[in-house]
Amino acid sequence: MTDTSLFFKIAAELKIDAKQVKSTVELLDEGATVPFISRYRKEVTGSLAEVQVMTIKNEIERLRQLEQRREAILKSIEGQGKLTEELSDKILAAETLSTLEDLYLPYKPKRRTKATAAREKGLEPLAQLILAQETKELFPEALKFVNKELGVEHPDDALAGARDIIAEIISEDAVVREGMRVLFKKSAIIKTKVIRGKEEEGQKFEDYFEWEEPLMSCPSHRMLAMRRGEKEDFLILDIIIDDELAHEQIKKQFIKTRNECAEQISLAIEDGYKRLLQPSIEAEMRLFTKQIADEKAIQVFADNLRELLLASPLGQKSILAIDPGFRTGCKVVALDAQGKLLEETVIYPHEPQRRVMDSQHVVMAMCAKHELEAIAIGNGTASRETEQFIRSIEVLPKTIPVIMVSEAGASIYSASDVAREEFPEYDLTVRGAVSIGRRLADPLAELVKLDAKSIGVGQYQHDVDQVALKNKLDSVVMSCVNGVGVELNTASKQLLSYVSGIGEGLAKNIVDYRNEHGAFKSRKDLLKVNRMGDKVFEQCSGFLRIRDGIHPLDKSAVHPEAYHIVEKMASDLNCSIDDLINDKDLRKKINLMSYVTDAIGLPTLKDIMSELEKPGRDPRKSFEVFSFDEHVHSIEDLREGMRLPGIVTNVTNFGAFVDVGVHQDGLVHISQLSDTFVDDPNMIVKVGQQVWVNVTECDVKRKRIALSMKGEGTVKQSSSGSKQTSKNEEVASYDPNDMMSALAALKGKFKK
Repeated sequence: MTDTSLFFKIAAELKIDAKQVKSTVELLDEGATVPFISRYRKEVTGSLAEVQVMTIKNEIERLRQLEQRREAILKSIEGQGKLTEELSDKILAAETLSTLEDLYLPYKPKRRTKATAAREKGLEPLAQLILAQETKELFPEALKFVNKELGVEHPDDALAGARDIIAEIISEDAVVREGMRVLFKKSAIIKTKVIRGKEEEGQKFEDYFEWEEPLMSCPSHRMLAMRRGEKEDFLILDIIIDDELAHEQIKKQFIKTRNECAEQISLAIEDGYKRLLQPSIEAEMRLFTKQIADEKAIQVFADNLRELLLASPLGQKSILAIDPGFRTGCKVVALDAQGKLLEETVIYPHEPQRRVMDSQHVVMAMCAKHELEAIAIGNGTASRETEQFIRSIEVLPKTIPVIMVSEAGASIYSASDVAREEFPEYDLTVRGAVSIGRRLADPLAELVKLDAKSIGVGQYQHDVDQVALKNKLDSVVMSCVNGVGVELNTASKQLLSYVSGIGEGLAKNIVDYRNEHGAFKSRKDLLKVNRMGDKVFEQCSGFLRIRDGIHPLDKSAVHPEAYHIVEKMASDLNCSIDDLINDKDLRKKINLMSYVTDAIGLPTLKDIMSELEKPGRDPRKSFEVFSFDEHVHSIEDLREGMRLPGIVTNVTNFGAFVDVGVHQDGLVHISQLSDTFVDDPNMIVKVGQQVWVNVTECDVKRKRIALSMKGEGTVKQSSSGSKQTSKNEEVASYDPNDMMSALAALKGKFKK
């Protein structure tokens, strides 16, 4: 199948023009990235969205792999001298890998089988005779194949060998196999039971000790849970269908009459189904349903990761970050607006030391000395106690927000090569506290330093295909990084490595160049970096920002290849580019149709005008402060009926986990997310979203909290980190000017 036919196939699936597919694939083949194509080649693709471009990328890769397999199969069968015109046509018409493999199965080199042995005894003609079903008396025909030298002692031996051949022929028949797949998908049951004697040890799989349900309606999380139970030797898992129904379906295809031949075929069908076909199709269905479960679980992880990465940044603020603890104390660090470590120390406000006054003085001194604008507290051990301690410092300006920050993955970062490279002279606790503060300032910039899999916002992430998971998460990180844009002069090499076209090696070269020559003054300076060629520059430059660059558009998402368009606009209006950016009335005078060229059309021109309005704007939602209920600190404080504010920490297929500030997330089951039916929890809540929940059950001993969002009115849809309010509840935000005034007062008081 030619690429052109593949383009039409993809276009039909996506309901777009084949020309759009062709243009997109050509760009991909030239090395263009998905973010670049969707952002800067809208005229070429017909303004395809990033999701559509990614789908085309995945589909063309899959179809090309299918074509490679098709060619290999044709070549193999032809090499055996068995390729007929009819078989060739079937192989060329096959649209799925399973159909291709079914057609190839009879010709595929295989290990010695019972049918192989029977063929070696010369019983193939007898098998074909029986399949033809034209002979009424089989015994005389079977007698002809008796050969003691070959081990055929009796006509019954001949018939048995012939049945082995027939069983294999039928089990390898493409129509039979496809029919069995359909039957399994339609009627198969997945069934589990506990392995005798492992009831106590396998308590976590108690729900599946005696369980069954239709295979194809089994949700992703249950499928993965059952498979894990089987893998850990606690459960026996079977996929079963009605064997008699399967036998009858096959017999209808092969048995044409009622005679001795039909009886032999019937016996062969029953034997072949049990010995060959059923185990093979069951194995396929296990793999097929595992792939479906993996895809859904990976998508859940990807959706959650996107929300986490795109969480609202506090922005460039000086921050006091605290990694809380009891016995070992709370590690405290002061960071400037660029995230640079200014000072670090340890305070002991909790038991057993309980040096409250000393700890208060340290916090006040650091706030005053560094004019800190926000306080970030990690949400791990002693987090609520530390929050309570900070809020109890009466002279600390109440306008300085005290914000709980997720520590997910922080410990992994602290011990990583990245952290050691950044802070070689500091220990794990300092690195962890710095990461907490930076995560508040810019979640995306800090989280890209972690392996996305370690963040833990998925379901059964260790049970899914790890390669597929990594590829999906990497694409999400790249999408988020390029969607937000990267400040060239402050970005870490980890962040830069996800920028379109750059990668790890070139990211290091960029940082090395920056360290040696100072800040980049212009995007064009990138071309001086080792290994930065024109093609890579084309791919990456539009996503890199220089806030105080020589060219006013260097801080925007306008691609350098389009600078001349904006320069022409300014020239035509007899003004500067800065004037265009600052003067809305000037921009209104621009007639976009006057600037349409063969290369740049209205889609790009509209993007340019949007950028001129707010150059380099951050697409993430503005930050809003959140606080847990001040009266609830531990699971023991919870009571049924309580209504509490919380933050969604994870969304799965079966519901959402919500942090209500008690060191143990509660579960809002999918049935409790809304007053109406919910098919997909992601349609109701997102990771990082602020919600109101009601406590419906609290099991302190098992540390299980059941929550409900029912009766909370219409849930406000919001992206990562944005405010979600219910009824008339609102979350207060803060004014930086008020904070600075209050901080100045504190500074003066502290000096006194």
